[in-house]
Amino acid sequence: MGHQSVRLVEARIPHQMSARGASVRPEVRRVRKALRVLAVENETEVAKELVRDLWRHGYQAESVPTGAQALQQYRNADLLLVDLDLPDLDGVELCRSIRALCDVPIIVVTARDSEVDRVLSLRAGSDDYVAKPYSLAELIARIEAVMRRALRQPAAPDEAITVGSLGIDPRAREIRLDGRHIDVTRKEFDLLYLLASRPGIVVTRRQIMAQVWRDSRSEPGRTIDTHVSSLRSKLGSSSWIITARGVGFRLGHA
Repeated sequence: MGHQSVRLVEARIPHQMSARGASVRPEVRRVRKALRVLAVENETEVAKELVRDLWRHGYQAESVPTGAQALQQYRNADLLLVDLDLPDLDGVELCRSIRALCDVPIIVVTARDSEVDRVLSLRAGSDDYVAKPYSLAELIARIEAVMRRALRQPAAPDEAITVGSLGIDPRAREIRLDGRHIDVTRKEFDLLYLLASRPGIVVTRRQIMAQVWRDSRSEPGRTIDTHVSSLRSKLGSSSWIITARGVGFRLGHA
């Protein structure tokens, strides 16, 4: 998803006159666009209170009670807060489904606090995990931390790469296969470009985490595998990305 979580726009104040009658250059004020937060929460009262608190802190917040509704609305959000206990779909599966489609940041917010639930949620693609009960201050701090990481972009490459029938144009951020446009997410593009820029070389999972996700400390998990699987599907062949078992990946050819 091409979400722009925090966009700065300029608001100009009309020209004013100084005390001496000279024209004063208009002030340029930067206005921060409110972050759009979608809370996926089954309990009505909990959802109402969470949405109300987020609005008070400057977020554009709304809630849905089911995974199905979240799958319909997630593209309109800059960040998701997902409870694991949903009536129609387990929250871990919801995280996995959304992560396979886009890179919108996800924070799991749930009463389930076992190590297994934490590990499964993080491997399914969530960016953080908050156990209930929690303080609002902690949740806001975690939202800010996740969004800081999400907004860190890798250095923009500028050299187009062609591998057989596969073309990657970093300036247009466009991928073409046999002349046909391939629709990919931001992270999928960065991952494929990284592999293509190192022909014949296995890129380790940690290198991928550091350069694509800008995170050199977290353990590489299923997030990379999910993106690789999605890319293989979109490219129509698993031969384009070769797995070096226990190490990482390299670019192949169909």
